[in-house]
Amino acid sequence: MTIRVLIADDQALLRATFRVLIDSCDDMEVVAEATDGQQAITLTGIHRPDVVLMDIRMPGTDGLAATAAICDQSELQDTRVLILTTFQTDEHVAQALHLGASGFLGKSTTADAFLDGIRTVASGDALLSPLATRSLITRFLALPVPSSVAPDPEQFSSLTPREREVVALVAEGKSNDEIADALFLSPLTVRTHVQRAKTKTDARDRAQLVAFAYQSGLVQPPR
Repeated sequence: MTIRVLIADDQALLRATFRVLIDSCDDMEVVAEATDGQQAITLTGIHRPDVVLMDIRMPGTDGLAATAAICDQSELQDTRVLILTTFQTDEHVAQALHLGASGFLGKSTTADAFLDGIRTVASGDALLSPLATRSLITRFLALPVPSSVAPDPEQFSSLTPREREVVALVAEGKSNDEIADALFLSPLTVRTHVQRAKTKTDARDRAQLVAFAYQSGLVQPPR
């Protein structure tokens, strides 16, 4: 399967660099480029990419508004938005995750990490390192939650004890393999628990599940 990528960034040099990196891989290709958020919205609707690389700061419609518009369309539910940012703890990153983005990449990352990040998000996982997750927790809690994406506490009450346990570890930034080792489960079983938790809570992906877990009080931020 070829991962289809749309690049949204107002800097031509960065877009060209990203395109060269992506097109050099046999398993992915660039299907379109956008110079602002409105173009990103329009071209995403036309091309239905697997992943949108979204810069936050763009003229006109910015990356936040574009992320919200893309993630709000049911016909684009299989498209993942990967935020490109200079600062991993930028409050705008947390807001983008609230709105449905699946993770973020620093613009100073290595080429290998950049490409692996696209693959991670395309597979349905969130791109949130443990360090980044901890850094963003307080920002998740401090931001006003849009009513359209606010978690319903009743949805979390439907989780089984095991699903709650798994979600708590996900919220710590642990991978499926790490959770499997901690709970003496297979990675496939962990993935099944995570998927069921996402379904029960209407979380778009793993990143939003983390945000919901803290916002609902299911897990508490570290002190």
